[in-house]
Amino acid sequence: MSNQSKSVWPAPAKLNLFLHVTGQRPDGYHELQTLFQLLDWGDEVSIEPLDEPRIERPRASYAVQEADDLVVRAALLLQAETSCRQGARIEVKKHIPAGAGLGGGSSDAATVLVVLNRLWGCGLDIDDLASMGIRLGADVPVFVRGYSAFASGLGDELQSVDLGDRYYLLVFPGFSISTGAVFMHPDLPKKTSKISLAEALAGVGRNDCELVVKKQFPHLKQMLKDLQKWGPARMSGTGSTLFISMPDEKTAKSTAQAIKCRYNVRAVRGVDRSPLHELLESGGVGGIKNRF
Repeated sequence: MSNQSKSVWPAPAKLNLFLHVTGQRPDGYHELQTLFQLLDWGDEVSIEPLDEPRIERPRASYAVQEADDLVVRAALLLQAETSCRQGARIEVKKHIPAGAGLGGGSSDAATVLVVLNRLWGCGLDIDDLASMGIRLGADVPVFVRGYSAFASGLGDELQSVDLGDRYYLLVFPGFSISTGAVFMHPDLPKKTSKISLAEALAGVGRNDCELVVKKQFPHLKQMLKDLQKWGPARMSGTGSTLFISMPDEKTAKSTAQAIKCRYNVRAVRGVDRSPLHELLESGGVGGIKNRF
């Protein structure tokens, strides 16, 4: 039996505007530097609180077992850490492709943590939730905090940045890439020099993972080359999504229209503040705003 009605919440995608692998720890984890750009586009997470302490995930449209699903794991973790005796029914409407380097699963998990913390009345602050998020995945904290950010460490040492509204063309190659496989590849650069925040904001940097991915996926290498005629194309995260920075909304939309017959593309807007947090701070009770 529900104690509140179902609500629908945004789980925004992200881009890695650059990604440097600066070292590897003795435990095998990699030290990174990256600039996270949040997008005003992503998944939609439906959450219905339950009086009983069970977590349900009905009608999943994606091929992840319930026990492995980050939204389920996030809810169970919050429940365990706070001794909460409430439950939830969670459904995700996926727009972000799996294995696309856009942080879909991590963002879904962050939305569950942030929203259930409020709906269940757990009372955790944002630092508590971010610390919990890193246990689920390296990208979860940036979505929990809800700001575009310059990141270091495992990707969890975050400094919020003001990038202003930016526009991008996303290009989806149509296949997923395993993050773990990329980071375990022997050819992955692991000693890239660190750069400053000022350099990152000026556009310095590259994606160290591209070297490995282009060797494994010649089709993606060719796509990167072909897309250069519309602007410098880069890969987000460990791929497979490619993106091109656009000067304005009109150009982003017109370019998407012009090349949609050749590629699966989407024009999106980069934002400094997460749509999820904007909704929560406005007193919203759940709902999807119009997206770019």
